[in-house]
Order: sequence, then structure tokens, then C-alpha cells
Amino acid sequence: MDSTSSPSSSSPFDMVSSALGRYIPRGGPVAAAGPAEARGDRTADRRPAGGPADGRQDQILGAVNLNRDLRVTRCNLDAPVFAGLDAVAGSAFVDLLPPGDVPTVTRRLRQVLETGEAHVARIQRLRRGDGSELVASLSILPAAVPQEGLTVSVIAMATRLHLYAAETAIGTSLDIGDTAQSLAQSLLAWGDVAAVDLDFAVWTGEGVTGQGQGRIRLRRAALVPDRAWPEGYVTPGDDLPSDASRLLAQAVRRDDAPQAIVIPDREAVERVLGSPRVIRALVPGDRSAGVACIPLVLDGAPPVVLGVAEVWRRADRPFHDSELLDLQELVAKTAHHVDLARQHQREHTQVLALQRRLLPRTGGDTVEIASVYQPATPDSAGVGGDWVNSFPLPDGRTALVVGDVVGHGLGAAATMGQLSMEARALLSAGLGPDEVLEHLDETVTLLDDTESGLTAGYSALGSTCCIALYDPVSHRVTLSSAGHLPPVLVSPDGRAGPLEVRPHPGLGAEFALREPFDVHTFVAPPGSLLALYTDGLVEDPAVSIDEGIGRLADVVSGVHPWDALQHAARHVVSALAPGRQRDDVTLLLARMIGYREGDTATWRLPARYDAPARARAQVSTLLRQWRTKESTRDNALVLVSELVTNAVRFATGPITVRLIRTGHGLLCEVGDTGNGRPRLGRGGLFDDGGRGLHIVHRLTTRWGVRWTDTGKVVWAEVAR
Repeated sequence: MDSTSSPSSSSPFDMVSSALGRYIPRGGPVAAAGPAEARGDRTADRRPAGGPADGRQDQILGAVNLNRDLRVTRCNLDAPVFAGLDAVAGSAFVDLLPPGDVPTVTRRLRQVLETGEAHVARIQRLRRGDGSELVASLSILPAAVPQEGLTVSVIAMATRLHLYAAETAIGTSLDIGDTAQSLAQSLLAWGDVAAVDLDFAVWTGEGVTGQGQGRIRLRRAALVPDRAWPEGYVTPGDDLPSDASRLLAQAVRRDDAPQAIVIPDREAVERVLGSPRVIRALVPGDRSAGVACIPLVLDGAPPVVLGVAEVWRRADRPFHDSELLDLQELVAKTAHHVDLARQHQREHTQVLALQRRLLPRTGGDTVEIASVYQPATPDSAGVGGDWVNSFPLPDGRTALVVGDVVGHGLGAAATMGQLSMEARALLSAGLGPDEVLEHLDETVTLLDDTESGLTAGYSALGSTCCIALYDPVSHRVTLSSAGHLPPVLVSPDGRAGPLEVRPHPGLGAEFALREPFDVHTFVAPPGSLLALYTDGLVEDPAVSIDEGIGRLADVVSGVHPWDALQHAARHVVSALAPGRQRDDVTLLLARMIGYREGDTATWRLPARYDAPARARAQVSTLLRQWRTKESTRDNALVLVSELVTNAVRFATGPITVRLIRTGHGLLCEVGDTGNGRPRLGRGGLFDDGGRGLHIVHRLTTRWGVRWTDTGKVVWAEVAR
């Protein structure tokens, strides 16, 4: 029945066949084999005891060659373990499969034919002629050019070998679903159907404890084989019915100690499960009559049950004690892998929650914001330190921040969160972008300190950040960068290009190498589009970084003013980022809107004694034009008078008064050349100083100070 080609052949079938050794007889093609071989009778060519093959009765490797119609052309399945597998020439390979597995395996065979990519080491049951089944590991290999077809290598999974293979396969992934799937595939060697149900707390990464029975909630994590299941049966991702969860939990926690149980036949299964709904949910089919339930247990005091593994069998194959011991051994060695995946899931959830919290929510009334974050991989290893943030400042401006923290995982996420929150607090306090970067630079240095650092074992040195502040009245953007790639600006007429920002070292540079952060100022008229991003969006090994930025500018320039910005952001990322990028991708698009010309007014006044009266007159006239209600107008006039009086008293040079009508109030700003910071003190009853600020504090919803190149601006908001 065997037919291997000449030793010089390099086909997968011949390479697998050559590994079988002298035990397997070598001859002509299957079509030319003798009658005994054509019938699948392998006894005719077996060597007598004591022959060259003596001592090789544990042979477990075989090979089957298929044509493009998935029919057998050649076969090497002469080892005793394969007796009863009728793979004769011209027969369909799927005749060796249980009927329910035919669609799935056929799909895999066709996929290897079409793509040329091997499908390796899949646990599969094969049917013998007497109706019994053999558990084997199948690898589907494409034929070597110029041949056509497939070679299927078959490894019979002896129990101890299977235990060893399972122990090496399970735990190679920190994904809970993958770990459970590996366990279920391994359990299939002992039954017809295998399932793994895990406590819901394992999925969420929560700590699983010896909770009471009322809290038990199981979710199906894995199920094999892959086939079409009847309606009502619980498949991966589905929660088990509450009564089914409770029954399984009670079954494996008999006498308050987790232990394996066996329900031997269909009658007993129906008696234990009781409800027809539970039977439909848990029993995989009419043929599956008995089940072994083995708890996944973490050792401890008390022991903790993470879930339950179920192995279902037909009635004619009862579980033996030795098999139950093997199942318990395998599941016991898997429990700690599931717990490791649970811990990893918890970290993954924490990092994602932090990262999503930092994503922009809204840009306010003066800026339209859209952002995209795309991790390098879908698992937790891909959650990195890229972050973007945008938020309206109390003085009416909008802050746009993008950063790239070195590394991945919880350390990077913790640093990312700290830098983001610190940047927001400092910007809200009125500091300029260059001053904020100076503070972040110092923070990264402190975090890297082995003694005082908050992220031991992790270094954020070299992280980058770019901060832009948009003034919706003057339409000017003030920007500073620490080692970050330059933003791309698209003007209203569609011209696009990167901003000329002088390169600067990243955050945490050595003290001797530190330089002042440059401040870049430019005008962004209404309708302008500003793109801030991380290097994962533009880096490509095939092109230079400048070419990558140029491609970004070309794509962003195609965003029309009427395009929905979030949709446009996703389009930009899909056009530039490869399907399997090596780094996280982050993009922030900001469409400048600003205030309408009629909603703002600015006056410049000399710092003289009559400045408060002149300011009140100008503001009163404007508020009447805006039809502001009387109470708001009175409060605004008192507020402007106090702020201008304070500026005249403590500053020199001209005074700038600016009034802005916002959607929810009036924003009053008074700028001067002084460098003193107004402070609200706790004055006494007869103190004259500081009363003006107390009046400001009482009349406004909020107020503050921001610093400029020539002095300061005191701003305050009055509710309309």
C-alpha cells in the first residue's frame, strides 16, 4: 500500500515517509499494490517477530498523499496503530473523518491548496472501519513544485506522548481564549467532544476567590471539534444558563473540595441536569452519553476553582480510572496557565482603560476633533505608550497634545497617564507649551531614577511629546515639541505640508544636552486642518521618514471641509498604516473653527487712571448690541472695572481688554505687562488690599491667569 519515490525525491510525502524507517515496506504506487494492500489488509507485508522491525511496534508516524480532488494517491499507514484506517487509492480522504468534522477539515485542505501555507499539528479524530476512532495530530503540507496536491502527515497520539505534547503546547499564549482552546484540543484525545468553561471573573481579569455558590457564572471559553452545533447548545463566548453554571459548580465542589466527577451514561446525565433547557445547553448530541467534569483548580487555602473542563464520550467507551488520572494531571498543569492569562488580561484591561480615558472626547465649540488609536497587535502586548489628548482650556483656548512613551505594557501606560495628566494640569494653570515640556522633561528624569522612580524596571527616557495651543479669537497656534515628528498643516485652500519645527531631543535627555524648548507660532484660519500623529503612522522600512510624512500630507490634503472628521481620520490611517504595523499608530485631526468675528471685541487702553471708566463704557455699549440680559451686563461691567483697575495699579504699558461671547457665558480678559500673579488671600474685615479679587471671585464661574511673552492675562468667565 506504500509507494515512496526515489530517495532523491523532495516531495513532502517522501520526506515524511523516509522518517518511518525500515519498518514500513517500500514498493510501487498504491494503484500497483497487491490485492491485500488494495483492500487495506496490512498483515500480508508485516515482518515476523524478531525481524528488522522488532522493537518498533510503537511507530506512530504515517503519511497520506492527496490529489487536488482530495482523493488518496499514495499512503504510508502500515504501522499497527493505524490498523483499520481504510485509505485505499482513489478513496476520498474525508471518508476517514467523523461526519461532523468533514466541512471543517475539507475547508482546511482547500485552504492549503489555494494558499500554499501548511496547516500544522491539529488534533483530529479518524474513523476506523469498525466504527472506533483514533486520535491523531494532522499536519497538511502542500506538494512540492511541480507536483500538485497535498501530503497529510498523521501522528497517532499515544497517551503519554499526548500528555507531553499538550503540556508543551498549552501556555504558549497569554490570551485566555487561546489557552482554553489549547486545553480543549488536548482533551479531545480522551473523548468525542471537549469544552472548557471559565468563571466570568477570569475573563475580566478579576481576582477569583472561594466565592459562594450564588456568585458562580460560567462562560464557554473553548469547544472542539469545530463543527455546526444544534440550536441552544452553548458555544464559545456564550454564558452558560445560570442553573447550568450552578449545577457544574456544585458537581465539582462536592464536600467543599474541588474534585473530578464522571457521569457514566445518558440516563444519569439527564437525571443530574434535569431541565431540558440545561440538557440542550450542555449535552453536545445524542451520541454523547457520558461526561467527565474536571475542575481547573488553583492550589491554596482554600483552593480556588477557575472553571470546569468537560470531556464527553459515547456510552460504549466508559472512562477508566487511569484515563481520569491522565485528565486530572493535564487539567491541573493547565490551571496556572489560565491564571497567568487572567492576570495578563487584568493588566490589559487596566492599560486599555487608561489609554481610552486619555483619548479626546470633544474639542469644544471652536475646534472639531477626531482621533484614531490602532495598536500594533490586537493582544495586550500591543497596548503601548502612544497617547493623544485635546481639551478646552478655561480661558477659551484649546490644547492639542500627542505623545509617544517608550515601550509597551503597564509601565509605559502608567508613565503615559502621569505625563498626560501633568500636561493637562500645567496647561490649565496657564503655562505655555514650552514651559510644560520643561516640567515633563524633569518628570521623565525622576521616573527613571532607580531610587525614587515610580516605574521600577522601566525607562521612559527618549519619550516624545508635542503640544499645540489654539486661540480661537486670533486663530494663532502656539506649538512646542520634544523630539516629536512635525505636525502637518492643511490650509483652507488645500495646501498641505509639515510645519518647520526645529528638532529637539526627547524627554529625559542628560542635563548637559538639554536645550530650551522652541516656541513655534503660526496662523490657522478657520477651515484649517492640523494633523498630529506618532511615528507608527509614517514609518515604513521601504521609504525615508520624510517621504512618509509627505505621504501623510498628501492624504490629509484630500480631506474636504464637508467630510465627517472621524471618518476622514480612519481613512487616513487605513491609507497609510500597513495591515501588520510594527508600532502603534495614533492620529489626531483638529479642524479649526474659531469664534465668529461678531462674537469678540478687543480694545487697547493706556495704563492711566481713566482706563477703568473707558473700559466700562466700551463694554457697556457692546453688551447692549449683543442684547445681554441686565444682570449679566452689570456683573460684566463690575468685573472689567476691577480687572482694569488692578492692571493700572500694578503694571506699566498698555492694557488689552478682550470680551468673548461663548455658548455658555461671557469671557473677559485683561492683559498687561506686569509679571505679578494675582492671588486670592484670606483678608481681614478692615483690610483694604485684595478686595477686588474677592469681588471677581464672587461674580464669576471661574477665573485664572495665563502668561505671555510680554506679561500676563487675567481672565474670568461670567454666566449668561
